[in-house]
Amino acid sequence: MQQKRDYYEVLGLGRDASESEIKGAFRTLAHQYHPDKNQGDGAEEKFKELNEAYEVLSDQEKRSNYDRFGHSQSGAAGQGFEGFGFEGMGSIFDAFFGGGTATAGRQAPVRGNDLQHNLAITLEEAATGIEKELKISRTEHCSTCQGSGSKPGTQPGQCPECGGSGQVRRVQQSIFGRFTNISTCLRCQGEGKIITDPCPQCRGSGKENFQRVRTVKIPAGVDNGNRVRLNGEGDAGARGGPAGNLYINLTVKEHKLFIRDEDDILYDLPVNFAQAALGTEVDVPTLSGEFKLKIPAGSQAGQVFKLKNKGVPHLNGLGQGNQLVKLKVVTPESLTKKQRQLFEELAKELGMAKS
Repeated sequence: MQQKRDYYEVLGLGRDASESEIKGAFRTLAHQYHPDKNQGDGAEEKFKELNEAYEVLSDQEKRSNYDRFGHSQSGAAGQGFEGFGFEGMGSIFDAFFGGGTATAGRQAPVRGNDLQHNLAITLEEAATGIEKELKISRTEHCSTCQGSGSKPGTQPGQCPECGGSGQVRRVQQSIFGRFTNISTCLRCQGEGKIITDPCPQCRGSGKENFQRVRTVKIPAGVDNGNRVRLNGEGDAGARGGPAGNLYINLTVKEHKLFIRDEDDILYDLPVNFAQAALGTEVDVPTLSGEFKLKIPAGSQAGQVFKLKNKGVPHLNGLGQGNQLVKLKVVTPESLTKKQRQLFEELAKELGMAKS
């Protein structure tokens, strides 16, 4: 008995092929080897082999089982293997009780794929909100055939396999009696029509890849992990289905001065001993510009001052965080002769700490 070829090999694909790649490969090869168009030796057998491979790889559950067990019929009970899984059991039960399988009609409209785009912004941009222009690569309906897949001026023909119904009925006889199996036509994929004269621009797929520039408005208050949705800016749908959405995944870059804590901004303010002891007024950087902060005499290291509403606006638009300024008293690493003399005099005045 001749060993079956690997289904991925039959379709000329790798094991990581996507659903659209599987469908495209099948349509191309089925058109090439269909007995109605190819009378060469072995065309009918190759077409049957293609149908068998596509029937398994286009079904998520069957493909998963095939990837795990290959053509083998053995395995743990209840897993559903190729040729005799849950689907096969359903057909036998239907036949035993006198019913047919569930009917399959023309395929319904399919929504296009959603797209993801990663965008890094600065903390200032996150705090104020901003508009950004993005270059997006997506699939759209072919500009030449407007998505029909047929060469302009031509129309798809009726599928000879299903007679335009999109369904194939097979009457089978078993030990339990006679029953009818109704399935989606593999040649036309349930469309009821086949493209006889493909569009030269898209080669019959009905879609093209385009680079588009889109403007996205980033609201004030966003943070890492937030995302913005642009409705209908994803890949084009199929069979009249709507386009998918575009999701902008946001990342806020680290800031050289500030640390964000939810909607509050943390800032360490360096001051010297004299400023902390005598008090002073300093310019403190904030997200909205410099702010004059009065530091009272006798301020201690680690003391925190709150600048109200100098943080990040709340994403819901109600209120704003604060900026928390923490004093960091800096000890000089080296002193001039005069500075050392002054510190020594001050130490005498204050009294040296006893050990």
